[in-house]
Amino acid sequence: MNVFDGCDGQRLEMTNGGTAVFVDVLMLAVSALAHRPWDFRFAALLTLQDQNVMGRGVVGFGLAELDWGDTPQERAAAKDFLLRVLDLALSRHRWEELTYEPPRAEGYLRTYRAMVEEFDPATARAGTGVLPKPREAAVASCVRHRVLDALPFWQACVFCTAGV
Repeated sequence: MNVFDGCDGQRLEMTNGGTAVFVDVLMLAVSALAHRPWDFRFAALLTLQDQNVMGRGVVGFGLAELDWGDTPQERAAAKDFLLRVLDLALSRHRWEELTYEPPRAEGYLRTYRAMVEEFDPATARAGTGVLPKPREAAVASCVRHRVLDALPFWQACVFCTAGV
């Protein structure tokens, strides 16, 4: 079971297939919206949730483990970005390009959005190292799938590693 933690014991637990869908639809959205360094670091974190590379049932992270920024403005901008990514994913951005119908994706996204909305980034535990470092940010794009890929970790996007 893959787990994404919120605050006060909130958890989004997903099967391996559910997690793959969740990451796919988030990558479509994050790739469209990323423009600041934190955004590309978060995109890199999403690429590290690719079970085709990392292994089945071993991915996930907690919101409290992320480095949201040093100032209230940085933390607010990071949270706003993540909420906009979730909203874009909920609008079914580019879902018509998927090779499958993601029946549970909307429910996962709504649950996770509520968790992010409720989370206070000022309560995060700094220094956990979950969010990739600035030099590890996902800034390269997969030409075939038009999403950010996993460089510098490996040379593929989540769709390439799935064989799509």
